[in-house]
Amino acid sequence: MRILYFDCFSGISGDMTVGALRDLGVQEHVFVDAWSSLGLESEFQASFHRAHRQNVAGWKFDVKLPEFRRIETSSLLTASSHEHGRSYREIRAMLEGSSLAPKVRQRSLSIFHRIAVAEGRIHGLPPEDVGFHEVGAIDSIIDIVAACAGIEELDIQEFRCRPLYEGSGWISCAHGKFPLPAPATLEILKGIPLKQVDEPLEFITPTGAAIVAEYASSFGPLPEMTVQATGYGLGTRDTSSRPNALRLVLGELVPSQAGDRDEIIEIQTNLDDMTPELAAAAVESLWKAGALDVFQSAVQMKKNRAGFILHTLARAEDAERLAQLVLKETTAFGVRMYAATRLKLRRRTVELETLYGMVTIKIGEDGAGILKHTPEYESCREVARASGVSVQEVYGAALQAARELK
Repeated sequence: MRILYFDCFSGISGDMTVGALRDLGVQEHVFVDAWSSLGLESEFQASFHRAHRQNVAGWKFDVKLPEFRRIETSSLLTASSHEHGRSYREIRAMLEGSSLAPKVRQRSLSIFHRIAVAEGRIHGLPPEDVGFHEVGAIDSIIDIVAACAGIEELDIQEFRCRPLYEGSGWISCAHGKFPLPAPATLEILKGIPLKQVDEPLEFITPTGAAIVAEYASSFGPLPEMTVQATGYGLGTRDTSSRPNALRLVLGELVPSQAGDRDEIIEIQTNLDDMTPELAAAAVESLWKAGALDVFQSAVQMKKNRAGFILHTLARAEDAERLAQLVLKETTAFGVRMYAATRLKLRRRTVELETLYGMVTIKIGEDGAGILKHTPEYESCREVARASGVSVQEVYGAALQAARELK
């Protein structure tokens, strides 16, 4: 499985991401084609050049505006859209009307939406009404579109990221001084592990935060992988504590004979004073909030009351949020949280032709190949209804088709 690892040892920003992708081998025309589709050529000049940060060589990506002086800011927001800015509504319309490749357009829209939602929440505005400074807007649009185009060119199946940390000083932004993390950065990184370090520098910009929030599926140390290439994207400052660079690591995950392992959190609470209706509502809320699994087990409580344990399985980065949801949606006054290692088969789905129509099959694989295959119930039910046969017949036909897979 082809993987891209965000090694943010000195933080991440949009321009650092684009530079690192260029250093990985993405050709310059890929980025140029992407931003040229936006019709903004008269408003900026973009360029790459080789440089060093503490003797680490990489690519520096710059976006310059002829009419405006580039500023360092952690807040892209203006009070409203005006003659020197664009609203999120305008930026979205521009991206939707562009000739960007569909996946690049979708990712770009999603990343900008994350920023607009965060800024809107901070300033009490609907995302559609968020306005961006002209300098910040152009920078962000080009950085985001170029980053998404470069990542799409690499054909990545999985994205992971080093645990993130941010400095502890202050940052001057459009609305005065704010302590780090910058408000938008902190809002965007909700649900993602973030540690503050005793260094008076901003390591993560809102654009960088939105990129990793959009792509990374997990945050942890470098996984076991066969490294194929590394790329360094350089930041603007030349810092003394560490090279101001983002490292991207491209490679293939090393297959495990037993399957893949990850770390999860089990959240438990004992309940004996909830009606079945309220318990069902709590379970539904947890599923919608991103729980990996939610189930109940019967127990004998104090005073011989019949009760149950509510079990919620969560990714490590989601555990605190889901634990708070358990407390909100149930009668519990507390929860227990246990770390666990999960061994799982690598999973994928395929569409297979049967006597009754196309059925979705879930495939489980380990290092040796396909270990099991299971027809998806909902798919079987839809085909059965359309064909006028029983679900059992469709299920059997789907199993037969799956057995022929290699």
